[in-house]
Amino acid sequence: MKKGSKRLLSSFLVLLLMLQVLVPTKLWAAIPAPVKDTGTGLVMSTNPLANQVGKDVLDQGGNAIDAAVAVGYMLSVVHPSAGNIGGGGFALIHTADGKTKALDFREMAPKKATKDMYLDKDGNVVEGKSVTGYQAAGVPGTVKGMSDMLNEYGTMQLSDLLQPAIKTAREGFALTERQAETFVEEKERMQQFETTSRYFFKANGEAYKENEVLKQEDLAKTLERIAKYGPSDFYRGETAKLIVKDMEKHGGLITAEDLADYKTVWREPVKGTYRGYDIISMSPPSSGGTHIIEILNIMENADVKNMGALSSETIHLMAEAERQAYADRAEYMGDPAFVKVPVNELIDKAYAKKIYQRIVDNKDKAIPSSEVKAGLELPYESDQTTHYSVIDSKGNAVSVTYTINWTFGSGAAVDGAGFLLNDEMDDFSVKPGVANIYGAVGGDANAIEGGKRPLSSMSPTIILKDGELYMVVGSPGGTRIITTVLQVISNVIDHEMTLSEAVAAPRFHMQWQPDVIRVEKDTLVKDVEKNLEAMGYKISKEPVMGDVNAILRDLDTGAFYGAKDPRTEF
Repeated sequence: MKKGSKRLLSSFLVLLLMLQVLVPTKLWAAIPAPVKDTGTGLVMSTNPLANQVGKDVLDQGGNAIDAAVAVGYMLSVVHPSAGNIGGGGFALIHTADGKTKALDFREMAPKKATKDMYLDKDGNVVEGKSVTGYQAAGVPGTVKGMSDMLNEYGTMQLSDLLQPAIKTAREGFALTERQAETFVEEKERMQQFETTSRYFFKANGEAYKENEVLKQEDLAKTLERIAKYGPSDFYRGETAKLIVKDMEKHGGLITAEDLADYKTVWREPVKGTYRGYDIISMSPPSSGGTHIIEILNIMENADVKNMGALSSETIHLMAEAERQAYADRAEYMGDPAFVKVPVNELIDKAYAKKIYQRIVDNKDKAIPSSEVKAGLELPYESDQTTHYSVIDSKGNAVSVTYTINWTFGSGAAVDGAGFLLNDEMDDFSVKPGVANIYGAVGGDANAIEGGKRPLSSMSPTIILKDGELYMVVGSPGGTRIITTVLQVISNVIDHEMTLSEAVAAPRFHMQWQPDVIRVEKDTLVKDVEKNLEAMGYKISKEPVMGDVNAILRDLDTGAFYGAKDPRTEF
């Protein structure tokens, strides 16, 4: 073998060993090859059927916004545990002329909702009441959101974009192994409701198995009405009547007036910088963008690249930054129409420097959460979400995260309409100081109030480099969305991983309360685990986190690279 060839082989082996240190063997072996496109653009969602629908739209001359709408409706059919027309979410839209806008189509509390509606006569939280059933549902926003996005920036007709979803709902699709598992996992809760059992289980009550076909005729009819009449059907027409009828029958709170009055809100996204990149993400009532930027600002004070990915030093810094951000989240974040949210102060780099200095001064020791409060001197949340990313060759990009909150939402389906209702009311502070189903503690800023939008961790994010579109990223995962998206960004920018490596890399999460670092089972090598425990951290090994769908644009060639998360949390 020639010397040059030997050196090349040696360099390759060294690189391989380095990558195995960064990404433990089990996940490294699972990294899927990136999806590459040099043509009309790329779509990355959790479902290949939805991806193909979006790609077909791009190939037919539609833009990223057209494709995003088609994908959103297709997911409502083929990803029933999270895809939805009975929930809501956020979209971050970057247009070819360099502008970025945020669309808030988050659910809203019904007007009859009250602060103590989930408490018993003694003031204690009634277990499950904010999670399961008709009273757990907020007014859905997805249908209005899809149309408002399309009307503002799209080029195609809603009726055309809905046809693949209608066809698939009527003819059915084969369940994947994981989808079949989720129906079994949630069977008992879902079968409390006769309509849900009829729509999503066999006549004998059994769950559908892998590769068996799920048909949704009533959903197909609902989608046909939306295709013909637009969102007016959902909020004022036949579908609205079906929702209200079910609410009245089962003691739900959503009224015809609630549906008719629902509005989306166009918002300015929250913006920051990190090591020369522009970070653009969702603004309140999402806490995601604000706290991603807050944490990145703290990290920017350190040489994270030389500290190394998943080293005890890096995890310590990020965990302490996350701890402070989630403490701030509990105190300050809520619907900006109801409370003053100090976004500018939270993403100020001087504030980040102050937090970083406290971490340094504590000399490599964990700061107990009991000693961490919201840090500003000012007076004064679901796993079952899904994210998809779209980029087109024209320079447009869309980052969408939408949800029905828990797996299959509230478990209650609308009779005659074929879709599940969200249980988004649990994202409010059901009782300030008491954790929700994700362990997140909230305060009065996120208390229940009629017409209010609940706080969210959804973090659809777009990254620019020198003004050019660079990356679109997001994930489901409840309160873990923030840290999941954060780690992918740091893996790409700090540790120079490829997008596929960055998405597959093991994850960790700290959210102030509970006072533990949650890790996937392959995240920590033994000496790192021992170092963290010596620093005073409690480590909790839990199932995998997130389901990232991201796209990166090569700034030199213009090619698009898509990364699908190898995890199957959802």
